[in-house]
Amino acid sequence: MSTITLGRDRGRTARQLTREVLSLFKLRIGMLIMVTALVGLAVTPGASLELAQVLVLALSVLVASASAGAFNQYAEHESDRLMARTRGRAFVTGALPHHPGWLLLIGLLLAGAVAAAWFVLNPVAAMYVFLGAFFYAVVYTVWLKRRSALNIVVGGLAGSFAVLAGAAAANPTPGPLPLLLALVLFLWTPPHFWSLAIANRADYAAAGVPMLPVVVGTERAARIVFVSTAALVAASLLPLAFGAGPIYAVGAIGGGVQFLHKSWLLASKPDRATAIGSFFASLVQLSALLVAATLDALLR
Repeated sequence: MSTITLGRDRGRTARQLTREVLSLFKLRIGMLIMVTALVGLAVTPGASLELAQVLVLALSVLVASASAGAFNQYAEHESDRLMARTRGRAFVTGALPHHPGWLLLIGLLLAGAVAAAWFVLNPVAAMYVFLGAFFYAVVYTVWLKRRSALNIVVGGLAGSFAVLAGAAAANPTPGPLPLLLALVLFLWTPPHFWSLAIANRADYAAAGVPMLPVVVGTERAARIVFVSTAALVAASLLPLAFGAGPIYAVGAIGGGVQFLHKSWLLASKPDRATAIGSFFASLVQLSALLVAATLDALLR
């Protein structure tokens, strides 16, 4: 084999290893959590942060979320083997060794993220950064996921704490807008995740995970998704009574109507196609809401 071929093989191996490590940390979810923290900052009146402080906020939330995501994969590597959606994960395939050393790295990442938020921002922001990771890694993954159909309801607090971390960076005592956005994130997670769980019900049943559609059945779970979506949309309109302006109204109403429509289709015909439609509508709804909230705050 030529030197050039060996070099290419090493390059491919290095790129593949990098992809496996990055996938371990669930960076797409982490980026969304990071954005919610920045929105929490944008809607909170208070001290103006320097660019370095904003970067620390963003990175501390991202790294804390990444540490929780990695712990989730480490803790669930056995049950991940039983699900088609997760059996390609690195700890399952053996692409990365399931070694206790990962727990040390995860702990160091979380400690570094919390310490950075503490010293550069303030202790309250650091507390919320920690709580977001703790609720996802410990409360959701370890305590509730295999014990209760309400697992994702409590786990949804991870996103709420990110909003509060961003708000606390500007003002340790959050006002009504960041608190209401935290409520919206809390209410958003169940219909978002339950839609996906309906689409993948067989996987969760095979793995013995008591997700809502496994416990109550697909049809009833679909109706619960619609009701919880209605509660989410109603809550997303509350900021209009506390200073949010017309830009926010457009995003909240537009995204909310779309999600309500898709969740109604799911309740009317609960199958994989309508569940996936509801799942993607939830992402559109949250994206529209976050963009509108940010623009509304910055342009006021």
